[in-house]
Amino acid sequence: MEPAVQRLPAQPRELSPAEVGALAHLYRGEVYRSTIWRTRLDTTTNWSVVTLGVALSITYSSKDASPLPLILVGVLIAFFMLLEARRYRYFNVWRARARWLENHFYAPMLYDGDLHLEENWQKTLAHDYNQPKYHVSFLIAIGRRLRNTYIWLLLIQTCAYFGKVTVHPAPITQLSDIFSRAAVGPISGEMVIAAGVIYNLFWLSLAIWTYRLDHDRRRHRRAGVAMG
Repeated sequence: MEPAVQRLPAQPRELSPAEVGALAHLYRGEVYRSTIWRTRLDTTTNWSVVTLGVALSITYSSKDASPLPLILVGVLIAFFMLLEARRYRYFNVWRARARWLENHFYAPMLYDGDLHLEENWQKTLAHDYNQPKYHVSFLIAIGRRLRNTYIWLLLIQTCAYFGKVTVHPAPITQLSDIFSRAAVGPISGEMVIAAGVIYNLFWLSLAIWTYRLDHDRRRHRRAGVAMG
């Protein structure tokens, strides 16, 4: 015998004073959890900034210092970004719920007019609690963290790297000097530069592509009630 399926009411209902109080406490809990996960995002960003700063210090410590630390830190920045994107998906769950309550529960209390709210907002929130899931994909999360923070760290890393190979140990006099200074052991400078260009173009393309996906999600959100 199949278990009974819990069906949610199709229309929102009036809440009793006790239920309103419980919903207010629920909102406080969602804000608290989103704040905790926001702090975890800031921690990962701090790790990225610190490691980039260490790489800059080592690379520019002397004219003869190798630019290799600036290359290796790119791997660490990518790792921290992926870790932060995973944390962002958790953060976005709590943030979206808190924002949903602000829009559809608290805003009507503060405004007397027609706010043109989403239909069945209570049903959407109840369904999210009944069957919780991520509101954004991992790629969307990566794109958002890229656009907000990591694209600037990658820009600083890239500029610092090319600044190093063009001025140390002496300012370049011809283009071939860049390739000779960029060489890493048996790997030619041309290959290192090409890999760096592909690396940065990949993240830039991902940031632009996910921005367009986010834009489409916002444009069609009112057609299908959604959170996130």
